[in-house]
Amino acid sequence: MIVGIDLGTTHSLVGVYGDSGSTLFPNALGDVLTPSVVSLDEDGVLVGQPARERLISHPRRSVANFKRWMGSSRETRLGDRVFRPEELSAIVLRALVADAEAALGGKVREAVISVPAYFSDAQRKATRAAGELAGLKVERLVNEPTAAALAYGLQDREGEGRFLVFDLGGGTFDVSILELFDGVVEVHASTGDNYLGGEDFLEVMVDAFARDHALAPGDLAPHEHAQLRRRLEQAKRTLGQEGTASVEMALQGRELEWSIDEARFSSLAEPLIQRMRAPVERAMRDARIQPGQLDEIVLVGGASRMPQVARLVSRMFGRLPLRHVNPDQAVALGATVAAGLKARDQRLEEVILTDVCPYTLGTQVSRREENGQVRNGYFHPIIPRNSTVPVSREDDFYPMTPGQSQVLIDVYQGESPMVANNIKLGEINIPIAAHAAPGERGVTVRFTYDVNGLLQVEVREHATGKVHELVLEQNPGMLGADEIRERLAALETLKIHPRDQQENLQVLARAERLYEEYLEQRNLLQEWIGRFRNVLEGQDSDLVETHRRQFHQALDELEARA
Repeated sequence: MIVGIDLGTTHSLVGVYGDSGSTLFPNALGDVLTPSVVSLDEDGVLVGQPARERLISHPRRSVANFKRWMGSSRETRLGDRVFRPEELSAIVLRALVADAEAALGGKVREAVISVPAYFSDAQRKATRAAGELAGLKVERLVNEPTAAALAYGLQDREGEGRFLVFDLGGGTFDVSILELFDGVVEVHASTGDNYLGGEDFLEVMVDAFARDHALAPGDLAPHEHAQLRRRLEQAKRTLGQEGTASVEMALQGRELEWSIDEARFSSLAEPLIQRMRAPVERAMRDARIQPGQLDEIVLVGGASRMPQVARLVSRMFGRLPLRHVNPDQAVALGATVAAGLKARDQRLEEVILTDVCPYTLGTQVSRREENGQVRNGYFHPIIPRNSTVPVSREDDFYPMTPGQSQVLIDVYQGESPMVANNIKLGEINIPIAAHAAPGERGVTVRFTYDVNGLLQVEVREHATGKVHELVLEQNPGMLGADEIRERLAALETLKIHPRDQQENLQVLARAERLYEEYLEQRNLLQEWIGRFRNVLEGQDSDLVETHRRQFHQALDELEARA
């Protein structure tokens, strides 16, 4: 059975398409949302809510938001170990697989994983590497807006229709335009911003809080910064529901109070809101449709709950968007449908799913100016953005000078006419036969972009017919096959706390987080922690469950009073 996974910036989910349709599996704490957070303790690694609690109590051993680093060579030190983003994502994937196996009663080896539509080639390859490190065969990468459309059951609607999916998650923003006809879900355009999401709106509040209290966020201790972000995240949610929110907390030895209303938050967030306009307008232009030609606008992603987002969409399109599917779950539910499609589930056999290449892909060329001077750095597109995939295109290239002994083929993605403003993916030098005729001294370059959003590059010499395959070694975000095997072996030595211990770990992590936050209650909390650890050592499951329930209740009451 193939599972569907939403590997998100803030939360991740796993599920399957079965007899009753899409089903999401709860984690050991009973929640289908697992925070995408990893923390290292003395006994191993924690994932999800226990790790999230430790962002405050153990900030140097805990990490979140690492999805934003996928495709880069950035490393994170947790305790005495160093992790790449792929490895951190793999740890989260392992936890999700454990939840799925607990629900299904069998092993899970295959998955469809959702990725932002605007993820680059390196980011997609990093996601596949994370799946491999987690012991999964990644059957397909499905773009998040496309998955959201499947979650809304748009593929089951009768007749034809055009839909815009507006996906604002914790760390990324995507917009896709889809057309439905005769059981086909066809994506016409996808654009987005890989560095725009709910975390950026939270950062706006952090900066405002710091300005109002003459604080420098960079001067805060790691646990203070984590505590401030957590309090302001709660305030942001309250603000969306009630229109005003207040925060009281101690920082750097000062008791601070702060309040914010929706009008001020809207003003602070206006630059971020305006950043959403350009991708939407670009998608509309690329799809060659007008707002009035859209049948529905679908909002997904947890950050889309903000009233400012709904107002932006309403102003741009003159109508209210669809929001009847839980925005936190829409992508995961759609990923399970995509998994069902991949598994050829009979109930979905009539559905055909297509997607597009979100970036223009090409190479660098030189041009001879009117004065005879050769100028380098021009971008030559080979696959235009929003080409339906799978797609394969080729073009011929020739040396600029008669004595040239080789041709440099480098690969870029982006939309600028100059390569300096685009992203380089790799390069390869091709030798040119000196004895070849002028017309045979060139090369044919073929780009092939598949349904998983992965790029293959082949270069064929005209004179010899020899074919070279481009290995994108220049990209620092790439892991080679040998390095994946090496890191897989290292991860297998890392102990992950058993699933049946998660509830105990979570309540202890929560108590330690409150110990960090509330100075006046530290003696009481220390007593409670010690008492519960003693109960755990007794290994009486009934007694542990009773004490854990009482412990949670006591912590709830403490937080309510504080």
